[in-house]
Amino acid sequence: MVTAVAAEADSVSTGLGLGAPELLPLPGGVVLRRHTDAPASPGVGSAGSPASGASLTDAPDSPNSPDSPNSPDASPSPGPPGSRLRVDVLVGGVGPAAVAASTGTALAHAALTDTPGPSGAPGPSSGSSRPSSGPSGSAPPAPYDLVVSTGIAGGFQPLAPLGSVVVSSAVVAADLGAQTPDGYLTVDELGFGRSVHPVPESLTGRIAAVLAAAGLPHTVAPVLTVSTVTGTADRAAELAGLRPGAAAEAMEGFGVAEAAAGYAVPVVEIRAVSNAVGPRDRAAWRIGEALEALRHTFELLGKTVFLELEPS
Repeated sequence: MVTAVAAEADSVSTGLGLGAPELLPLPGGVVLRRHTDAPASPGVGSAGSPASGASLTDAPDSPNSPDSPNSPDASPSPGPPGSRLRVDVLVGGVGPAAVAASTGTALAHAALTDTPGPSGAPGPSSGSSRPSSGPSGSAPPAPYDLVVSTGIAGGFQPLAPLGSVVVSSAVVAADLGAQTPDGYLTVDELGFGRSVHPVPESLTGRIAAVLAAAGLPHTVAPVLTVSTVTGTADRAAELAGLRPGAAAEAMEGFGVAEAAAGYAVPVVEIRAVSNAVGPRDRAAWRIGEALEALRHTFELLGKTVFLELEPS
């Protein structure tokens, strides 16, 4: 799980309910909070292997992935005795550049090291036992099963009311491109890269089903990544026109997604809405309500979707 600031990470960690984390310092001042559950008992639902459910998570004040073989209505499978669910939570910094660097550091560390986990269990930062190379010297397997960019965000009204949750159908760089006399061109249209990371419905569908079953207001829609939080009605209208159907804006998702894509790890962005995208009005923000929605979301997902993840 990758957040922008500590308050968001605290909500995620509390929601997961896995107890106090082990703090793992990484190069560059990055610190991972590693949460590990108790070993599974026979017949008790748990991660299918030490790698299952391992996630790395991101988000500020407003604000590519392969399909999973699991169906949206899949249920957690009983894990073998002694298996563990491990989730690393990272405070990655504000903005796409800072969070791409910190997420990349965490992913590189996980891919290249074989650090003993809690209780001496082998495995890198994801908490899984992953070799440094494949069976015939091929590239190492993905260091995590899933990367989640998360935190609070601004919501486009009326799609994403305050206190609701937005699950990304795509992680979109809102303004990565060029202005021309004829209008805006994305970096994709310019032929210089990509501005969108789609998220498979096999993943968003399972997340949405869990939130719906709990009665938590949510929407599945594109989430925009911006470098400047929207503060005017004109800019809100411009973004809505450039990216129709977008439900939220934040500042880290695309940076997290780019880092994850470099290691072929699936990514999704999950945001709790603290304010409306539009004229800046701090008095109208509902940060506490959004952080509580974030906590509740990860309480639900930590008991369901994260347990269903297949080992990479």
